[in-house]
Amino acid sequence: MNRLQILAAEEGANPLIPNVWEIVVTLLGFALLLYILIKFVVPAFEKTYAERTAAIEGGIEKAEKAQEEANAALAEYRQQLEDARGEANRIREEARADGAKILADLKARAAAESARITEQAHTQIEAERASAVASLRSEVGTLATTLAGRIVGEALDDDERSRRVVDRFLSDLENADGDAARTPVRTGATAVDADGSTGNR
Repeated sequence: MNRLQILAAEEGANPLIPNVWEIVVTLLGFALLLYILIKFVVPAFEKTYAERTAAIEGGIEKAEKAQEEANAALAEYRQQLEDARGEANRIREEARADGAKILADLKARAAAESARITEQAHTQIEAERASAVASLRSEVGTLATTLAGRIVGEALDDDERSRRVVDRFLSDLENADGDAARTPVRTGATAVDADGSTGNR
């Protein structure tokens, strides 16, 4: 047997029944420890747990709010991008329409300028032709009068008679050749025959 058991047996105490004072001291120590845990440790744990819960919930709320803001910003960005694309398409179409309008305007101006230049050229050509015809009439009339006077043997100084001779000469010339107005008249030795017809020699 163990020595403690022997001593206990000698003292008359039962080793299976604990000592009362040990129980009391143990209970007091346990109660004190329980009081300290309930009074100080558990509230600290509760506070830390509440703070941790609040922090986690606040973080989740912040994350959800940030996610909502990000989604709203993304939707706004997409809307702005769509608006910018629509605006770019509208500007491009307006530029095409303006370009077509400018091109049509330039073509119309070019056509008008071309018509004006052509008309001016025709007017100038007609004026030059009329001037050339008048000059040729005068020159041919003078030559014809001079030559007719030489052939007939008398001077044709009478203006009325000269004008009649020139007019008859020119009408005969126009009847003989319908293209005389469009072809240049050669000036040179012009002879008037006895019957009033002329010819270039």
